[in-house]
Amino acid sequence: MTATLSSTPSRTQSFSVVLAIELWERFGFYGMQGILLLYMVQRLGFGDAQANLLWGTFSAVTYAAPAIGGWIGDTVLGSRRTMVMGTVVLTLGYALLGLDLNGQMALYVALSVIALGNGLFKANAANLVRRIYEGDDARIDVAFTYYYMSINVGSTVSLLLTPWMQQHYGWGPPFLVCAAGLAFGLACYMLFQSRLKAIGSAPDFQPIVLSRLAAVLGGMVVALAVMVGILGSPSLGRACVWLAASIIAVIWVVLYRRAAPAYRPGLRLAYLLIVQTMLYFVFYQQMVTSLTLFALRDVASQFTLFGVPLFSLSAGQFQALNPVWIMAASPVLSWVYKTMEDRGWNFPIAEKFIVGFSLVALSFLIWWLSAANSTTLVSPWVMFWAYGALSVGELLISALGLAVVARYVPANIGAFMMGSYCVSNGVAMYLGSMVANLAAVGASVGDGGPAVTLPIYADLFRTLFIMAVGCTLVFVVCLPFTRRWDAQHRAAQAAAKLDLAA
Repeated sequence: MTATLSSTPSRTQSFSVVLAIELWERFGFYGMQGILLLYMVQRLGFGDAQANLLWGTFSAVTYAAPAIGGWIGDTVLGSRRTMVMGTVVLTLGYALLGLDLNGQMALYVALSVIALGNGLFKANAANLVRRIYEGDDARIDVAFTYYYMSINVGSTVSLLLTPWMQQHYGWGPPFLVCAAGLAFGLACYMLFQSRLKAIGSAPDFQPIVLSRLAAVLGGMVVALAVMVGILGSPSLGRACVWLAASIIAVIWVVLYRRAAPAYRPGLRLAYLLIVQTMLYFVFYQQMVTSLTLFALRDVASQFTLFGVPLFSLSAGQFQALNPVWIMAASPVLSWVYKTMEDRGWNFPIAEKFIVGFSLVALSFLIWWLSAANSTTLVSPWVMFWAYGALSVGELLISALGLAVVARYVPANIGAFMMGSYCVSNGVAMYLGSMVANLAAVGASVGDGGPAVTLPIYADLFRTLFIMAVGCTLVFVVCLPFTRRWDAQHRAAQAAAKLDLAA
């Protein structure tokens, strides 16, 4: 009996396997993100508006794809198998970027492969975490917070590494390093996959059906061709973003109408909180678009303290401040959650979202005031503190978005809802790129120096500050509804447990 128990992986061991491969997936994605917009502007000669919208369309496609990937994992191949397939495809996509073929079509193909791989990977990795801690609400919040913190280790390293590599070795090698990181993560997963032998969706525990596998591979080829067309056509991309959003909205209505009455309060709350998370990603998208270009043109690179030089960051490396703050703040927030839980203090997710949006508003207030009150390069410490507020806000909103799905959505549609959650974020990131274009400048204006560009960015940051304040106030108004729906959901869960016990 002792030997049997010791051979059974613990929750922590199972969680660590998913965490490790997710860390390397984030290493690859954020390494690419750190230099991709600059690659478009500086290497391929894109204007601000074209680069922002291409990144927005790519973000939307990348985040929409997990809706299909989640369904494949739930019903066709299994969550574990689909996640591994996504890792292989992602590795290929970063390798294609690493070839640096210096052409728009080559870029569209590589980005499409990455979006496809992300679709297969993302929802299924998150769904495995959900299944590991299923039924334990307190541990779910803590697990997803640590999950969010740990994967930012990979993004921090890559966001510092790839811009540095680009400056010293050109555009190709940084993307190849992203591919190598994914390959290493896959190798680690294969070594320790036995720790997930009891975790997965139903198809994971059945033999692979070759006809289904062939259908998935054929669908991937078709999807790749469609994605290339979407990325190459801004108008088609915009239409597809709205179409995807409309389809998800219709499916949400159908799922709600078909749900048992006991599940409906939880679904209502999940839908509302997912929309709130979606709004956050409009602001999050600025890190990759307007804030990166702001750092390129209007922010000093050298950090000093009392006149003493400390270190410097390039425009792409400023994005690393986001995961650095997340890693620093995650243990503190997890301790706060655990302490409040132990003392019986309730801090619902909806109220965490309100605090988070208050911090988002604070971050853009800092950026607005710094840009509006300067005519020369802005101090990099402005980026440090504003990124701090935005990142802690992210932990209170986006990091718990996955926990919303895990807590309030019925298990039989869990992976799909993880995917539709990603779709909503993708739509928001496209909107965020459109907002970023309020500060898009031409080459002649961009070369005019801070005195010319700072007022443009100040106007954008002021608009974003007002938007964040408005969102916070709306969420406060919604608070009575979220409290009531949460209480109804908990009561339904308690009743279901009593029925099972009987």
